[in-house]
Amino acid sequence: MKISGVDIRPGNILEYEGGLWKVAKIQHTQPGKGGAYMQVEMKNLVDGRKTNVRFRSADTLEKVRLDTKTFQYLFADGDMLTFMDKENYEQITLPADLLGDAAEFLQDGMDVQLELYDEKPISVALPDQIEAVIVEADAVVKGQTASSSYKPAILENGVRVMVPPFISAGTKIIVDVYAREYVGKAN
Repeated sequence: MKISGVDIRPGNILEYEGGLWKVAKIQHTQPGKGGAYMQVEMKNLVDGRKTNVRFRSADTLEKVRLDTKTFQYLFADGDMLTFMDKENYEQITLPADLLGDAAEFLQDGMDVQLELYDEKPISVALPDQIEAVIVEADAVVKGQTASSSYKPAILENGVRVMVPPFISAGTKIIVDVYAREYVGKAN
């Protein structure tokens, strides 16, 4: 599907210079002289390169449609992760760097969304929020409870997040996987 250079949105997958690129950020700029353009930051889905490109409204690009399929995370073997197709129970093994920093939040049995291009997995998306247990949290400093101060805490997976002062070790919280921040207390 062809789209105009000014219709690009974050998250779009574009075919550009013979490769597949995922749009990370966009900025619409309208200079005093000349035509408006879209400044686009993209990441190559195959080799991870990043680039910044300017597209004018006259430029057209091919927007790629990816197939999305639900897989279940099974286990890690070194830097390789094994997932199972929930429809036909086939297993596939993918490198952990395909997930980036979000790989630390994988939990046994977690459902993830794999994006496939020509039946080949090119990205893995975890749920935006997960529940995790705090294993270590600093003690509250007396007098700091009135302000909106946060304290560092370590989750069961080793990730460090900032939490409100009333959260203690052993508490189950909800964490935003991609922003790596505390969302709320889990029930």
